Amino acid sequence: MHRLMLDIRNFDNKVNQMVKKGQVPGMTHFSVGEEAANVGAIAAIGQQDFITSNHRGHGQSIAMEIDLNGMMAEIMGKATGTCKGKGGSMHIADLDNGNLGANGIVGGGMGMAIGAALTQKMKNTGKIVLCCFGDGACNEGTFHETLNLASIWKLPVIFYSINNFYGISTPIKNVINVDYNYQRASAYGIPGHFIEDGNDVVAVYEKVQEAVDYVRNGNGPVLVESLTYRWFGHSTSDPGKYRTKEEVDSWKKKDPIVKFRNYLVDNNLATAQELDELDVQSKAAVEDAVKFALSSPEPSYESAFEDVFAD
Repeated sequence: MHRLMLDIRNFDNKVNQMVKKGQVPGMTHFSVGEEAANVGAIAAIGQQDFITSNHRGHGQSIAMEIDLNGMMAEIMGKATGTCKGKGGSMHIADLDNGNLGANGIVGGGMGMAIGAALTQKMKNTGKIVLCCFGDGACNEGTFHETLNLASIWKLPVIFYSINNFYGISTPIKNVINVDYNYQRASAYGIPGHFIEDGNDVVAVYEKVQEAVDYVRNGNGPVLVESLTYRWFGHSTSDPGKYRTKEEVDSWKKKDPIVKFRNYLVDNNLATAQELDELDVQSKAAVEDAVKFALSSPEPSYESAFEDVFAD
């Protein structure tokens, strides 16, 4: 889990630099600061299970152990990308590894998630779906529609709200009349779980594992909410002027990677030297991914007409 969080941090920091150099086309959203909320939750599901991601999906894709070379190539629009360079940052998918894909529509993964969950129930596969979305998606109509339908049909899906307190520049407290979104679960007769410290990867893992056990046993869906914080603006075009420097700095002091590093060292699970070496390895892997992407070919014009229809 520590290595995956390092990969998310190092990957996104590198992409941020590349955006500023004009090497990355399109819009990019970063998961820096939200590493524990992504890694802890995905570590709790099984390798056979599925996720749907959202437009801030870099962290979720890496937590699903996507190939960094293919992911970097995808972000740079290269033919060797995981989606052949057609999706870019906001549409990364890795179907072979259970990542059903991200999309740029707020709440867009929810309908996909319950469709996938219905498939698992009808085929009795025993697999579940983790549906990841931000706090801003909780006011979309599809949030209420899918929770309602999933609860009626007892679908094996965990609705997972990663609450970073802002829907772009709008504070979540200004647009809901409850304290937190997980409290809305009661309207659909399903459990709601709250992770107050979404920067604690162990706390995230343990709570989502509890939800996984409940859902996999055929009890229907669960709504889980974790509190975390994005260090950067909403996207590369957002300077984040709606937040004070003091607020951002206060959250940086709650760095999820530092928190877990201290946990591992304090509990004699790893040495500082071992963790430093992991960081070196992670940064090297990211640099290798950049080299791979830069040396990869652009998609051909003909490829624009491929993968349009199912065979």
